[in-house]
Parts: sequence; C-alpha cells; structure tokens
Amino acid sequence: MGYRLLIFDFDGTLADSAFWFAQTLNGVAKRYGFRQIDAAEMAELRGRPNREIVRRLNVPAWKTPFIAAHFRKLAAEAAPDLKLFPGVENMLRRLSAGGVKMAVVSSNSEATVRRVLGPELAGMMADYGCGASVFGKARKFRAVIRRAGVSEADVLCVGDEVRDIEAARKAHLATGAVTWGYATPEILRAQRPSAVFETPGDILHEAGLCGI
Repeated sequence: MGYRLLIFDFDGTLADSAFWFAQTLNGVAKRYGFRQIDAAEMAELRGRPNREIVRRLNVPAWKTPFIAAHFRKLAAEAAPDLKLFPGVENMLRRLSAGGVKMAVVSSNSEATVRRVLGPELAGMMADYGCGASVFGKARKFRAVIRRAGVSEADVLCVGDEVRDIEAARKAHLATGAVTWGYATPEILRAQRPSAVFETPGDILHEAGLCGI
C-alpha cells in the first residue's frame, strides 16, 4: 500500500521491555497502593484494554499520572539494559533509506527512547511525541501529523496494545498491530486493525519497500 509517515509505539513494539515491566510492576504497586499480581494474572491481563487493567488492579484514577511518571523514571534508569527486538534496527534503516518518514509516540520519555535507539537510529526519526498519558496518544498522533504536514490517509500507526489501536482510530488513522509485544495476537486480531505484523519485515512490505 505504501505510507508517507509511520508512527511507532516504543515499548513492546520497537523495544523488548516486557521482562523489565513484569519485574517492576509489583514494586510500583506497593509504592502507590494498588493491587500486586502474580505471573499467572499478569499473563491473563496481557494486552487487555488499559481501562480494564486499571480497574482490575484497583488503581485510583487520580494516581495514574504519578504512576506513569514513576515508570518513566524507572525506565530511564533501566535504559542501558533495554534492547530493540531482533529485526527492528534493519527495518528502521530500510524505511529511512526508502524515504519513509518515521516518528515515535510513546508514554515513555523521549530521552529514554533516544538512548535505547542509539544516536544513529534516533536521528532517523522525524519527530517524537513522548510522555503520552495512558489515554492520551490520539492527541500526540494529531500533533505529530500536523508537524509532518501529511494527510491522515498517508499515516500508519504501529503498536502492540489495544490502546494503540483505539488511539489511532480516535485520530482516524490506519492501524498496524505487531504480534511480538505485550498483547496476544488473538486480542489484537479481535480489534480488527488495518494490518497485523508477524515480523518487522512485514512492516516493510506494508510500507511498499519489500523490494529494497
């Protein structure tokens, strides 16, 4: 199909941070007074809509900005140990070489995203919309698109969670769901995104760059 701008989520889409998140969650729960969970329940909640997760963990709505800020702080400390998924670096390089604009919209901080990507890959990104609230990605998408000067029809948002799909639809954008992140493939397919990607190479194909 081909797109002029690809907007990527970061955690679970570009960066493999699931293990770090699992190891960190209960410590944050203890600090902020919401319910701790075991590995079985964490697997059960994998990829569920954020509103459902917040409700199940008994997280008071007024605490969510403080919790998100604390997660960003911890992620910054863990950044040296976070890695990109296999194939992501090559995908980003080929998209850049093919003239496709790229951006990152994430609840993580821009500094952390840039550090994990490294200077060269970070420099390939045309824009960053970071520090998004749990339910605030649609606004970040619109701002990135406005700065890029492209139409909604020329944009594909790529993420790994239900909230990524919901936010893209709220902004009237095409959605691409990766199967290697937080949400299960079954949950993602049930949301009927525009495309489902099994490998980073599938994203190149969707962007019309399979031949380069």
